[in-house]
Amino acid sequence: MSLQRRLLLYLLVCAPLVWGVALFFSVSRARHEVNELFDAQLIRFARQVQVTLSPGLLSKAAPLPPTPNEGTAEAGDADVRDLAIAVWDRSGQLTLSDREGVQLPYKPDRSGFLNENVGGIPWRIYYLQSFDGRWLVASGQRAYERDELVYGITVTQVVPWLLVLPVLLAVMAWAVRRALLPMAELTHELQARPASDLQPIAEDRAPAELKPLLGAMNGLFARIEELLVRERRFTADAAHELRTPLAVLRAQWDVVRRSSSPVDRAAAEEKLGAGLDRMGRLVTQMLALSRVESGTIPAFDEVRWIPVVEQAMSDCLALAERRRIDLGCEWPPSGQHPMPLMGDENLLTVLLRNLLDNAVRYAPEGTAVTLRISLDEIEVSNQGPPLTAEQLARLGERFYRPDGQQEGGSGLGVSIVRRIAQLHGLELRFGTLADGSGVSALLRFDTAHR
Repeated sequence: MSLQRRLLLYLLVCAPLVWGVALFFSVSRARHEVNELFDAQLIRFARQVQVTLSPGLLSKAAPLPPTPNEGTAEAGDADVRDLAIAVWDRSGQLTLSDREGVQLPYKPDRSGFLNENVGGIPWRIYYLQSFDGRWLVASGQRAYERDELVYGITVTQVVPWLLVLPVLLAVMAWAVRRALLPMAELTHELQARPASDLQPIAEDRAPAELKPLLGAMNGLFARIEELLVRERRFTADAAHELRTPLAVLRAQWDVVRRSSSPVDRAAAEEKLGAGLDRMGRLVTQMLALSRVESGTIPAFDEVRWIPVVEQAMSDCLALAERRRIDLGCEWPPSGQHPMPLMGDENLLTVLLRNLLDNAVRYAPEGTAVTLRISLDEIEVSNQGPPLTAEQLARLGERFYRPDGQQEGGSGLGVSIVRRIAQLHGLELRFGTLADGSGVSALLRFDTAHR
């Protein structure tokens, strides 16, 4: 069901309901006011009759003048059949009565108002005792007269509303459509947009209720645009970086095919194998980089550092043995937990493996690489030559490798490490050891998580 139909349905259901409740209270209030008015008239009528009574009138027992017939000039518009007056003396003898055939009941011990059936018709009667107890005056009125007035007032108010109800519903439907017109315009604009159009939607003339939605949509467009920019940059960089290794592999393969002597062929095959290793490493790093930059955040659990460190050092062990590098790990003192962290162990293994791999590759042969884990930081260091200011400034750029490197690489390791660190609330810093020698990669909590 559309929002417009739902809103119209709510209005059509709630408006009559509220109208009915208001009508009920209006009828109740009108009935109270009518009863108050007519009760006051009955009291005044009874008192006026009591004042006019005299001993001579009581002795004659003369009836009041006859009641004029309804609809005559004498009666006017009054419904005279709805009123009655009666007077009784001390003995209960009816002394005065203005009606024939309608006899108000005699209640010698009654004073005030009483609802009573007279001839099967509900009446409201007011009894007034004289001060000396000589007579009892009763003035009455049919209850229907009061209900007729209440219903007449109510009908005069309800009928116009019922007559204009179709017009009211039409106006409500138009108002709802008019109020929801910005939603329809927004829908039309989004449907007409091409998939490549990620420009933000203007919020200047939007209603206040739509501005949070438009803000969220514009934020989504910005994130999608950022993701597409990263993907385009990644694709362009990958295409550029893969072109050279593929050309080198083709050239090395041509050398292998044309080698005539076993010595030349063995040397060419060794170079081809090294090129294939470089290509495999490049593809692996690119896949890892694509995974961490995809925007998908994995579910984080408490990190168990022992299996993470064991796996990362095991992956780098073959390279360390080939270059005669001593891999070492230093843990915090007994009783201290190594860097409490919620994260993804697979990504953290990739992070440590890249740091250890870089440290092993660029350390002088026969030296040591150390991984230190403390309560609030992780450090990977080697004994290689310190990096220059230019190298530190460019470290982390994709596919950047300093000149003069003997070991193969893709220049993606530091980019992958930085991205994984950001996902875990960590920051990566490069520098030297405390004595100014070597190269150190330090991971610690960033300002927001520190």
